[in-house]
Amino acid sequence: MRLSSLAMLVLTSACSAATPADTGPGEPRAITARGRALDGDTVSVDIRLSGADAFERRQLCRGNAGCWQCGKAAQDLAARALKSGNAVIRLTGTASYGRPVGTVTIDGRDLGETMIAAGFAVPVTGYLRNDPARATRYVAAYDRAVAAHAGAHAGYFIDPARWRRGERLSCEARGSPRLPRSSRPSGR
Repeated sequence: MRLSSLAMLVLTSACSAATPADTGPGEPRAITARGRALDGDTVSVDIRLSGADAFERRQLCRGNAGCWQCGKAAQDLAARALKSGNAVIRLTGTASYGRPVGTVTIDGRDLGETMIAAGFAVPVTGYLRNDPARATRYVAAYDRAVAAHAGAHAGYFIDPARWRRGERLSCEARGSPRLPRSSRPSGR
């Protein structure tokens, strides 16, 4: 999942917690990432969540009432969570899709776990081999989301990794009209 400009508000302090291999003792700590200017003195850097793969912004899921914008719902949940408190970003030192990867906690709550528990992300525990406690929490959050039919688990979805490779539900075949947000099933 991609964190946008809201994450940048806390990235400056989070970068001091990163320990990339190319810095020596006494040197300022740094990350390498693509950035973009929000204005003349504010930049934004994308960070992918480690161990949680959320639905892509344009991805649709299918429920009883038809297809709905689960990717946009995932983005909205992440945005609300980031606005709700102070975030701490801890870089893992690996890269995915050319972006730094890390964990994000907001006032002590793990954003990846929150996304998974809400049914808007799936766990990818292979990226959490060095963090087995987090991997266990992510799998438990996924199991709870499935049991509660939370988010996309109320119907059908394409795994985000497969969606990025081009797989689509029949309702989102290329060229299909985009559904308005109101097409999302209520109560989910």
